[in-house]
Amino acid sequence: MTVLQKKSDNPIAHLSPEDIEAIGFELDAIRQSVVDSRGESDAAYIRKVIDVQRKLELGSRAVLLFSKFPPAWLLGTAGLSVAKILENMEIGHNILHGQWDWMRDPKIHSTTWEWDMASPAEQWKHSHNELHHTYTNVIGKDNDLGYGIMRVDEDQKWVPLYLLQPVWNFVNAIFFEYGIAAYDLELGKNLATAERRADPGFRARGKQVLKKIRKQATKDYLVHPLLSGPSFLPTLAANFTANVVRNLWSHSVIMCGHFPEGVETFEKKSIDGETRGEWYLRQMLGSANISGSKAMHIMTGNLSHQVEHHLFPDLPSNRYAEIAPKIEDLFRRYGLRYHSASLPRQVGSAWHKVIRLSLPNGWLAQTNRSNAPAQVAKLYKMTTGGAKVRRQLQNAA
Repeated sequence: MTVLQKKSDNPIAHLSPEDIEAIGFELDAIRQSVVDSRGESDAAYIRKVIDVQRKLELGSRAVLLFSKFPPAWLLGTAGLSVAKILENMEIGHNILHGQWDWMRDPKIHSTTWEWDMASPAEQWKHSHNELHHTYTNVIGKDNDLGYGIMRVDEDQKWVPLYLLQPVWNFVNAIFFEYGIAAYDLELGKNLATAERRADPGFRARGKQVLKKIRKQATKDYLVHPLLSGPSFLPTLAANFTANVVRNLWSHSVIMCGHFPEGVETFEKKSIDGETRGEWYLRQMLGSANISGSKAMHIMTGNLSHQVEHHLFPDLPSNRYAEIAPKIEDLFRRYGLRYHSASLPRQVGSAWHKVIRLSLPNGWLAQTNRSNAPAQVAKLYKMTTGGAKVRRQLQNAA
């Protein structure tokens, strides 16, 4: 049975094993209906998105040849930012998931596509497709949950270092593509010991990442600025800005899908003997959607339908909106919360959780204007007083 982290309110307590397997059967049927109806209109969709993205990038880079003029810089930078977001989210992420492999087009296939990111496609597919989507929101198994650098649940032991969590989450957002590359390498773990640092597999993967970063940096920060001639520096700044915009957007979308308040996390034992229905249930509880327009859904790579994506990561992204009402109805009939809200609300909720979990359990909820000085003094003692003091103060709360 799927086991949540220790919660006072269990959102699946009312479900029987038969209910969970019935959910699985319904979801299998929904998936099969999409598989059976994939066709030319879907293929035309992804080809059109790729065509629009490439023309937008080419046109934006052409405008940036004149980027020493502020209007051209603004227009070119905005267009390049959108082009990079499209390439990363709706195109690269979804092609590398194998969503379009059924087309048997060697140019749009998970085995041949390389994307405009620091992380090599093969390494990302392993850490994301094979690990994250298998162990979704299982603490200690799913490194996508907090990217392996954040406290993501109250049951994780709090230490003073977590006070910096909001800072390094923001830094990670700015340089997100490099954070993902480091995460794919499991850099922290593999640099921890001389034995791991010397591992031939790790060293080979590290060289692949450095080669990819060098290629991306040469393209964005040397070749294209040089082609701009007297607009070298403005074009370089435009490329850097577009990469940061893409990184911030991608980070925000992923945070919204995985980290808002109310999204569940799970114990390691949750996957012991896990059935197909229980795996589906874990995806349902461990995801959140973003409501919005069709344009917004495309710009998020349809990860605004994160619930549907976690359930069916290999279905064409353009079909998620079609099946979302069926999934929401399934939630309603089985008394489960279909977690969906606007982008500002989900971003705010995710950052609230980041800040809340950077502090000792309950500290933020217990703090108000009248007791703020005492709470700050308590936090100072917990930060500087050692493990024994932290336990005493935490237990006295």
